[in-house]
Amino acid sequence: MGQELVDDKSNEITAIPELLDSLNIKGHIVTTDAMGCQKDIVKKIRKKKADYVLALKKNQGTLFDDVSLYFLDAELLSGCAYHRTTEKARGAVEVREYWQTDDISWLAQKKGGVPLDIKEIARAIRKHWMVESYHRQLDVTFREDANHTRNKHISYNLNIMRKLALNLLKLLDVGKKHVTLTKKRFMICCNPMKYFGQILEL
Repeated sequence: MGQELVDDKSNEITAIPELLDSLNIKGHIVTTDAMGCQKDIVKKIRKKKADYVLALKKNQGTLFDDVSLYFLDAELLSGCAYHRTTEKARGAVEVREYWQTDDISWLAQKKGGVPLDIKEIARAIRKHWMVESYHRQLDVTFREDANHTRNKHISYNLNIMRKLALNLLKLLDVGKKHVTLTKKRFMICCNPMKYFGQILEL
């Protein structure tokens, strides 16, 4: 929906609410990683009449432990909505399992209910991790997180160029199966003229 360039991770907590202010999110599901799992961010999302899926890690006091214990209980787990997906990707079969519950009576700071829609939640989580995976590829292949360009216009342009290059790498056939994008990039840089025609045709 949009992009906000921030100097470091600590600024994400203040950048996310500013970004939400500029977007029409009514009726949509907003997803974010654990850094965005903040009460003020949740309040803003709900105020704008949107739903949310937030990643939960140990940055939320005992909440992570409480949720983990809940889903480790076999009896409680059996009462949860369940969904499983299977797909073939990168030469392997990937199985994903999802559990969802509207039982929040055990939460110390509960407020409101959670409508059950396990397939919709599964789609939102999957789409979120596709974005996370994409950004991880940008960092691994192009070391994007190590870039310290201060000029926002230059940073924005470099970001576009990296994404374009990443998409080209994914599409380009270098004649070998299961080659990492980093290795593929290295192969092209060693002999650019060999692949130049293919790149132009993509």
